[in-house]
Amino acid sequence: MAEATPQAATAARLERLRRRMAEENLEGLLVGSPANRRYLSGFTGSSGWLLITADRAELWTDFRYLEQAAAQAPGFEIVRHEPDVYRHLGRRIQELGLGRLGFERDHLTYAQWERLRGALPEKVEMVAVGGWIEELRRIKDPAEIAAIRQAARIADEALLEVLADLRPGVTEREVALQLEFAMRRRGAEGVSFDLIVASGPRSALPHGTASDRVIEAGDFVTIDYGALYGGYASDCTRTVVVGPAGERQRRIYDIVLEAQRRALAAVRPGATGAEVDRAARAVIEEAGYGDHFGHATGHGVGLEVHEGPRLAANGRDDVLAPGMVVTVEPGIYLPGWGGVRIEDLVVVTENGGEILTRVTKEFLQLAVS
Repeated sequence: MAEATPQAATAARLERLRRRMAEENLEGLLVGSPANRRYLSGFTGSSGWLLITADRAELWTDFRYLEQAAAQAPGFEIVRHEPDVYRHLGRRIQELGLGRLGFERDHLTYAQWERLRGALPEKVEMVAVGGWIEELRRIKDPAEIAAIRQAARIADEALLEVLADLRPGVTEREVALQLEFAMRRRGAEGVSFDLIVASGPRSALPHGTASDRVIEAGDFVTIDYGALYGGYASDCTRTVVVGPAGERQRRIYDIVLEAQRRALAAVRPGATGAEVDRAARAVIEEAGYGDHFGHATGHGVGLEVHEGPRLAANGRDDVLAPGMVVTVEPGIYLPGWGGVRIEDLVVVTENGGEILTRVTKEFLQLAVS
């Protein structure tokens, strides 16, 4: 079967969205969040609005992006908006005779809402919509999965390059910069997030972004990294030891690795986020470290590095389905001593899950020269 063209993918996404609009009796929907705007139209510019009705798809942007919008969003009518976009949108909504207009409640600021409301006739009902497009984005099509797969490959190759030269005496920030450069050199558009490089006692910080701390022999080094490719993110974490490891380091690492193994085995269609989380958390709790694993086991990844579904204790309503891409990332964090996190990126398949990140999870002791 031939792969769907970008325009065909856009048409299919709009069709699903319009079905939801019809179910909720919405005559129009205004979309301004960058990720949702890109998902529906393909447009990557930093400024723009989508106005979707039952029979129209308009992309509103300014002079800077007109040619780009026409090239990236062929299924949309491109509208060059006036300096006061809200007044211009208001006139257009009135021209179309829209009575019930949806807007993204999670992305429209109160100030923007005030300006838009002030530009609309009183008879137009503004309806707050939450999570509709994000729900569509949970299931990735083959082109999306291919982009995420490539982002993961780029990031993993870059990490292997950096690990080969990781030695005591360099700072966490230097490691992060080397890793970002290595990813960009391989074709990454950027990084998925501020890279985490946390060493020694700082490895107990789950989100310990790189600092000026100098890495020392015997340190745990946790590296949480990801690349952007085609607008899609990857996300992976590895924890290594620089030089000889201690017995406690090996023990903690083995517990986290077993927790991750159990959670990966639980990833399958029909499983809930809570069930996958429980599979990992039970191992860590049984080992006596339940109080030191305080974050969710995972999350969805796509155009944003954190999106639905959630693999968490409160994820009972997050049911996994083929095409979803999630992380599985249990950890143990001991303040003042250090921590371990092991994270893989997984696409849910018809029969379980396929791991997209390929860097070894063996307990790595990096040579000290």
